[in-house]
Amino acid sequence: MNVLVTGGTGFVGSHLVRGLLERGATVRCLARRRSRFDNLKDLPIEIVYGDLRAAESLRVAMKDCQTVYHCAADYRLYAKDPQELYAANVDGTRNLMQAAWDEGVERVVYTSTVGALGLHRDGTPADEKTPVTIDDMIGHYKRSKFLAEREVENWIARGLPVVIVNPSTPVGELDLKPTPTGKIIVDFLRGKMFGFVETGMNLIDVKDCAEGHILAAERGTIGEKYILGHRNLTLKEIFDALSNLTGIKSPTFSVPQWVAESYARMENFWSIRLRQREPFAPLESVRMARHKMWFDSSKAVRELGLPQNPIEDALQRAIVWFQAHGYVD
Repeated sequence: MNVLVTGGTGFVGSHLVRGLLERGATVRCLARRRSRFDNLKDLPIEIVYGDLRAAESLRVAMKDCQTVYHCAADYRLYAKDPQELYAANVDGTRNLMQAAWDEGVERVVYTSTVGALGLHRDGTPADEKTPVTIDDMIGHYKRSKFLAEREVENWIARGLPVVIVNPSTPVGELDLKPTPTGKIIVDFLRGKMFGFVETGMNLIDVKDCAEGHILAAERGTIGEKYILGHRNLTLKEIFDALSNLTGIKSPTFSVPQWVAESYARMENFWSIRLRQREPFAPLESVRMARHKMWFDSSKAVRELGLPQNPIEDALQRAIVWFQAHGYVD
């Protein structure tokens, strides 16, 4: 089977590529020339250079492919020019769906995010059908992914065979950038976490998340969404788990939300306006902490067979990988 993976150089995408190779698939990856290829080094794959905003490059990359996994996204909680997020995530997704339609692709798996789903005010886990509107989206990244998901739904209505997956928060090795959650782990290992806000997120082993993509292609129902998640944890519980694995003391000081947001506003002003650099704590990420991002992934477990391996194992692998690759002294 010939498959195309966009975003294969990234965190989830590189694990997906490995999972597909283990199944015997012939894997092609769409990537920009300036991408970092560390995660794909020595893998028996074909690289096709292109861009989501260049429609012709997408058609070339998809030629003779039966399945397409669209994992690529501009994942930033701060962008000097927010329109770059919409160009990649919304316009790029529209271009990819058009190319898949033109090339007669048999199955498309679109990687959305739980950030595009609704939340319950009382903090109980949300699912794929929890009501949501664009007014619920905090920040340009989440808004762009919300709009991209609507684009995909339009193509499904036209008859394109797409399955949508909504990953929660993957953790594990190969987190090059690192992701915002990976940065939390790195900062903890560096001893920079002196307090925590009362928030929470749903974690999943990145290998299970990648496997969920493959299962969505094999077993998912066209037009359906599947939350790829596992365990709901407070931020304090995540720090306690990291402490148990490393011996580093877990923070005990609870920071009120208004204090965290006030600090973020000042730090963002200092970094963006005065120092002309990316902020240490983007205001959008701090505002997201107002709500627990807790989700129910039982549909994916039931219908796809989504694995639910221990989060502690994934955290341990992340710790070892970050330490081995120079992220921590």
